[in-house]
Amino acid sequence: MKNETFYGNELVPTTFKLCLMNLYLHNIGDLYGSVPVKRGDSLLTDPGYRVDYVLTNPPFGKKSSLTFTNEEGQQEEEDLVYNRQDFWTASSNKQLNFVQHINTILKATGKAAVVVPDNVLFEGGAGEIVRKKLLTTCDLHTILRLPTGIFYKPGVKANVIFFDKRPASAETQTKTVWIYDFRTNVHFTLKQHPMQYADLLDFIACYHPENRYERTETWSEDNPDGRWRKFDIADILARDKTSLDIFWIKDKSLADLDSLPSPDVLADDIIENLQSALESFQELKAQLK
Repeated sequence: MKNETFYGNELVPTTFKLCLMNLYLHNIGDLYGSVPVKRGDSLLTDPGYRVDYVLTNPPFGKKSSLTFTNEEGQQEEEDLVYNRQDFWTASSNKQLNFVQHINTILKATGKAAVVVPDNVLFEGGAGEIVRKKLLTTCDLHTILRLPTGIFYKPGVKANVIFFDKRPASAETQTKTVWIYDFRTNVHFTLKQHPMQYADLLDFIACYHPENRYERTETWSEDNPDGRWRKFDIADILARDKTSLDIFWIKDKSLADLDSLPSPDVLADDIIENLQSALESFQELKAQLK
């Protein structure tokens, strides 16, 4: 447990030091010997080792980039694309690359739980390729749609995807995807209404960790607001771009003015959407140049 259980990488020097300090305080690693966490870019290469479990919240932010000085002495950024033979596709999208990297480092019987933003669930191009490969080569059995208001950046829309690696096979490994919608009509704030462990107890009960093959839906035609629903792989593969961005519960704030979020929450959502649109236009402008 002390020296041969935990592995990791961290790119940012200050965060790397904080991580080491935290590990040492929990008696993980040897202060004067082997270091369980290495400093560097996880995505550059296959590290060679294979692990049983990956629990991670990869850095958000759509693109990886390199900053360089051009001939005029000005700073420019260029999208960083990782061309690794073990990856299913080349992309500058960091989250898609982390999903592929995690698939590489898992053992054939390994399991993963990964926090990813919404774009990983619906983005076309490389995103569609990664989703199809993940569904066919792994058992992507569960998606937890997280509520907003739990990250320091307001309005962040994220999910946890749970998947098990499988030995190589011509057969599609995912049979059913279970989705728990913990986002629609749910909202937390970091200070006044933070999410607590108790808020996740219903998801844990639905997940049925004792035997996930004995799960029961809470959604039905008679209970359309049930948050726990399963989808057959054939239906998912037939969706446009193999999108996993699936929701079915009616948003009460859209139908009932009395259920609208507070003005500060609405303002944060508007700012987030405008910033996202601005970033998209900036990327488009850069490509036009």
